[in-house]
Amino acid sequence: MRTVSRTAARIVAFLVVLATFALGGALPASAVQAAATSSASIAPSDGKTWFGPDIDWGDDAPAGYAGRLGATPSMYGVEIRYPLDRSARKEFLRATRAAATQGAVLVVSLEPDQSLRSLTAADARAANALLEEVHRQYDTQVLVRFAPQMNGTWVRWGQQPTQFVTAFRTLATAVHGGSSDALMVWSPSYGAGYPFGESAGRLQDLSATDVSKLDTNGDGQLTAADDPYEPYWPGDASVDWVGLSMLYFGKGKATEAAGRDVPLTRNDVPEAGEVSARFDETWGYEQRQQGSFYERFAVADDRPMLLDTGALYDHSLRGADELPVKQGWWRQVIAAVQDRPLIRGVTFLETNRREPEAGNRVADWRDTAVPGIAGSFRTDLERAGDFVFGPVTDEVTPRDGAAATDQQYDTGGDQMAWIVWCAVGLAVVFLLSGLFGRLLPSWRYPDDGKPGRDLRLDLFRGFIILAVVITHIEIGGPYSYITLHAVGAITGAEMFVFLSGMVLGMTYPFAIKKFGEWAAAIGAWKRARKQYLVTLGVILVVFALSFVPFLNTDAITTFTDRGTGTGGVGAEGRVYDLYPNAMQLLAYPPPWYAIRQFLLLEMGPWPFNIMGLFVVLSLFIPAFMWVIRRGFWWALLIVSWALYVYQALNPDFRPLNSQFEAVFPLLTWQVVFTHGLVLGYYRRQIIGALTGRLGKVLVGVGIGGYALFLVYVWAGDHFGFTPVPFPASMYDQLYNTAYQRVDLQWGRLVDIAFFAIVSYAILTVFWKPIAKAIGWLWIPIGQASLYVFVWQVFFALAIASIPGVDWGNGWIGFATHTLLILLAWYMVRKRFLFSVIPR
Repeated sequence: MRTVSRTAARIVAFLVVLATFALGGALPASAVQAAATSSASIAPSDGKTWFGPDIDWGDDAPAGYAGRLGATPSMYGVEIRYPLDRSARKEFLRATRAAATQGAVLVVSLEPDQSLRSLTAADARAANALLEEVHRQYDTQVLVRFAPQMNGTWVRWGQQPTQFVTAFRTLATAVHGGSSDALMVWSPSYGAGYPFGESAGRLQDLSATDVSKLDTNGDGQLTAADDPYEPYWPGDASVDWVGLSMLYFGKGKATEAAGRDVPLTRNDVPEAGEVSARFDETWGYEQRQQGSFYERFAVADDRPMLLDTGALYDHSLRGADELPVKQGWWRQVIAAVQDRPLIRGVTFLETNRREPEAGNRVADWRDTAVPGIAGSFRTDLERAGDFVFGPVTDEVTPRDGAAATDQQYDTGGDQMAWIVWCAVGLAVVFLLSGLFGRLLPSWRYPDDGKPGRDLRLDLFRGFIILAVVITHIEIGGPYSYITLHAVGAITGAEMFVFLSGMVLGMTYPFAIKKFGEWAAAIGAWKRARKQYLVTLGVILVVFALSFVPFLNTDAITTFTDRGTGTGGVGAEGRVYDLYPNAMQLLAYPPPWYAIRQFLLLEMGPWPFNIMGLFVVLSLFIPAFMWVIRRGFWWALLIVSWALYVYQALNPDFRPLNSQFEAVFPLLTWQVVFTHGLVLGYYRRQIIGALTGRLGKVLVGVGIGGYALFLVYVWAGDHFGFTPVPFPASMYDQLYNTAYQRVDLQWGRLVDIAFFAIVSYAILTVFWKPIAKAIGWLWIPIGQASLYVFVWQVFFALAIASIPGVDWGNGWIGFATHTLLILLAWYMVRKRFLFSVIPR
């Protein structure tokens, strides 16, 4: 009979333990949701003009340009190959996300990399689908310049009017029939010098239709007497904006300025009135034109106009200084814009590139490379009063992206009710543990009171880190249900930070005793350095893996909003780039803003963002422990709480701009770590106090009282009475006012203590059956929790890169999670890369 009773007791105990950990599973909470609305296509207000650079996206980025200019422009230009292959699609998305960080309009020049004749309606539909995608995600206004400068000979699609018009109309039909609100821009090059030398006699190579179109004066030849624009006009229905490329190449005579045969020998200041004369279509032509481009194509049909411009400077040549040359040009452009209200956008070429007009030497088109020139450019734009600075659309910043990773999952019911009944269940289990402790004293943890590792904490850390890993590997299955859907008293993140502090508080004194206080401090800082270097290494490795075609690194380098984060339901489907300006790290030399973002951990995979918090907190361990060892723990906690309160009162304050700060604010989350250090250092004393007669009573009252409080306010809401002395609306407001994870509101802090005490008590009473059942797995993983946390980034990447698998299938999810957990355990047992990765 005694054997049966013991067997039954073991079974009950094991089920209680499983229920406890199931009840303890949790997930990230989110702030109050806010609805967002989508808008139709936008335009600058009357009398105003958007402006911005057409940058070299390989060596530059919006962050760099805005930093050099000292202001935020309202538009950016980017060149994308068309049709859109995988590489072009990624480049387009990168540019869109970068422009969205500043709320800027994006001018996308789609440049055909195959014959115009081969472009299809399917290519146009694919481009429109991408435009619709980015519009849904960012509400960004896009201007589509298809095959710009099509009247020139220097582009492969040049001077093919029939095929150009057909391709333009095909794309315009797809875009106008879609929901992207993108606008089609028809943008030839300024016509002086047409047909640009090499075109002479080209009529013999053209079709009869093209001959008829290009020979506008009917003399059988393609000459300067022919219209440089009209043959390429796609028709009113296809064009939303007109555009014109008008560049200053710095050559002498007006009639020679557009040609390549005349060498560039010196840097000259633009002639007075040159830009105005170009707009009047009188500058650079051998024969009088029938009318100006602006009057014929903008004014005639009241169409907005986009000007693409810039002034070339060759640093290898003598002549005028750079500022007079470039300022002489942009001031004329500004004056021309003020006189022509239909010019609603201006892009300034901002790049270094080889130019045939400069003898194939590198020419500098940049207006912001030199601080003094950039300052003059900004001043002139501001003084003009006609140019709109950004943002002009919704800003979607890297901080928004980091904050979005804290999403609230749909649990299928009242989220606060999960917390209520988890607390009740845990309180019941806690009270039962006292009874079982008396019935089965042989099951207790063999705590001999000697210093050393506490395996209960190691096992508990093992559970917590596995919960984190399972949460980040977003596939279905029973494990995911426990860690994502059974929303309980605490999340893995809080407990991970708290237990890390507690273990360090327990083990750091041994380092001091063995090596001395200074040597222990040096050791702690070396550990922090190792954590930091490993963090940088993971960021770089993931970035390098993004160039491997079959790896879906977007799964961890971007984050897709589920509509349950701080952006509200209106942000659902929005994709955030978590590696802002990472491509600029490949530039030579890499710009400082990209290096800074990398070194300050402002980029990185989203499952890894909390690592930055550990790096920063680790730097303070020696100082914190110095204070604690001298008995001033109370002063440390006072300062810790003061910082917590300050952050609560100033929620937008961030001492760092690191990625983790948006989800794990340093001044907020340090309070959990600091308390863990103090509790770990005084663990014996605290346990002795809590297990004494008075301590047991107080703990029992606290655990039971908290559970009863939650049941009381829940009952008031569900049974229609006011839970005096609390307001009737308290339950409805409780989750958003007490249990938000990012801000670690009071409910979350109470839950940390609640869950830690209950779990520690259960592990103490039921230690032997628990250790026998799962200790072999959870204890070693818990002892190497940081190591496992590093590897889970690559586990998540590997799973996301396997195509064609139904990851929502519960059985597949169960098998996959099981294999990954066993893999992590095996790697720990084999100490794989232990010398490199911190544990």
